Amino acid sequence: MTDVAKDAQGVGSETDGQSLWRQPDFLLLWSGQTVSEMGSAVTEVALPLLALVALDASTFQVGLLTAATTLAFAVIALPAGAMVDGAAKRSIMIVCDVLRLVIIGSVPVAAAFGVLTMAQLYVVALAAGVCSVFFDVSYQSYLPSLIRADHLMSANGKLGTTQAFAQLGGPSLGGGLVGLFGAAGAMTADALSYSVSVLSVLGIRAREEPPPARSADETLRRRIAEGLKFVFGHSILRRVVACTGTANLFNGMDSALAMVFLIRVLHVRPALTGLIMAGAAIGGIAGGAFAGRLAKKVGSARIIWVSVLVFSAPQVIAAAAWRGWGVLLFPLGWGIAYFSGMVYNIAQLSYRQSVTPPEMMGRMNAAVRWVVWGTLPLGGVLGGVLGTLIGVRPALCLAFIGSWAAGWFVFFSPLRHMRDVPRPAPASAPVGTS
Repeated sequence: MTDVAKDAQGVGSETDGQSLWRQPDFLLLWSGQTVSEMGSAVTEVALPLLALVALDASTFQVGLLTAATTLAFAVIALPAGAMVDGAAKRSIMIVCDVLRLVIIGSVPVAAAFGVLTMAQLYVVALAAGVCSVFFDVSYQSYLPSLIRADHLMSANGKLGTTQAFAQLGGPSLGGGLVGLFGAAGAMTADALSYSVSVLSVLGIRAREEPPPARSADETLRRRIAEGLKFVFGHSILRRVVACTGTANLFNGMDSALAMVFLIRVLHVRPALTGLIMAGAAIGGIAGGAFAGRLAKKVGSARIIWVSVLVFSAPQVIAAAAWRGWGVLLFPLGWGIAYFSGMVYNIAQLSYRQSVTPPEMMGRMNAAVRWVVWGTLPLGGVLGGVLGTLIGVRPALCLAFIGSWAAGWFVFFSPLRHMRDVPRPAPASAPVGTS
């Protein structure tokens, strides 16, 4: 892609065309996802609790269970992207939701008959993770075919707000449901949420364009290689991946250190830690709500680096928190981090969707996720090591500085000379160009 600045236009507002609030297909997709995200947040609480309470799992077993939920992103994300590009994305989403309904629903059924085991929970976590990989890649790739390009920023903002709201309210809802119905009963809510998502997707009337026919010699390995070549051969996309992956590495560090910092350094009572951590989710909700307006003011391309280097800079105050009233600096800093992170994620996702040809969308999303999600567990390990070697507060400070510094990857790129996201790439755009 050459001279993208000349081709730029204001992608990210709803000034043209029909508002998203008047597009029933998008509202169906959004509402289904809202219910599904809340259900998934409930399971994040209920699944480890079920292992601990009902099956007396060890700390190591719970750690394995948590790892199993995200393992699929590292293992099958790349082939999933290649498969999604060659199939109807709406159909994949429906199949994945039905499968997750059955998979998650098997847990309360097994518990009711007294045959639940840790082995089943591992299988459930792995299988549900595989379905989530295919659904998420299809979902991000399906959205651009459902709405106008100038609505992408607004649509991604609404979806991001839903995710942040689920992070805020989901654990509380999960805790309440566990208290009322037990951990296994609470997971029934997640299973039912997928039925709502299925009905929502089935209700969408718009039909996507059929995927292009594959050549006889087009193997899965070749399709995966084309996706990687497109992402890392694109002068801006590879810097977006570097920025996001680096930020996630340091975010994994601060996530691993946050609870230790609160409990052992600030001596916060365990009962209050959840309330303090909720400040982060509130920041995420605000970021999702205001991302579109900020993009319109700052520029839908420029906001990508501004959100990291400018908006997130004050997040380091979280590491300066002290006992007593000074503890409030922690939720304030984390709220700033989540606000800027949400704005960044919405902006860079909208950019990726705008510059990627439709036939490459699934592979692009899968390749990006494969890299940027892979750094999160590495960051957790690094946080534990540095927290032990140099202390929790210095390691936490380093994590916040590192996530901020990741923004220089996108600053020193052609994005610095662009105000707005370029027009969507045509279907015939050559693979690997920038």
